Amino acid sequence: MTPRLDAIGIVAADMAASLAFYRLLGLDIPADADTAPHAETTLPSGLRVLWDTEETIRSFDPQWSRPEAGGDRVGLAFRCDSPAEVDAVYDALIAAGHRGHLKPWDAFWGQRYAVVLDPDGCGVSLFADAT
Repeated sequence: MTPRLDAIGIVAADMAASLAFYRLLGLDIPADADTAPHAETTLPSGLRVLWDTEETIRSFDPQWSRPEAGGDRVGLAFRCDSPAEVDAVYDALIAAGHRGHLKPWDAFWGQRYAVVLDPDGCGVSLFADAT
């Protein structure tokens, strides 16, 4: 049997804040998950996105600590339908109080591209093919 990617895990310092951010990106996450130590949702492709609180991770890995500042270790990227949608989603996330990292721009590789930071400081890319 060959292993297959089944899930992407995110460790959240503030579960409710993290889930609210990803809901703004269209992920269907139950409202009652905001106070849970673990939450997950299944994307239409079957891939799951999982969230655990820092306390949950420490419960089975007492040596776990937050990654040092200076860069992301995992990047999530959300495809938008158009360059205009990249701008609109970026603006909506910023208006909701989230921090921008890279404002929307026309990347040399042929995409409209932007990066917003989730509540834990992880970069989340927004992109669309430039047409």
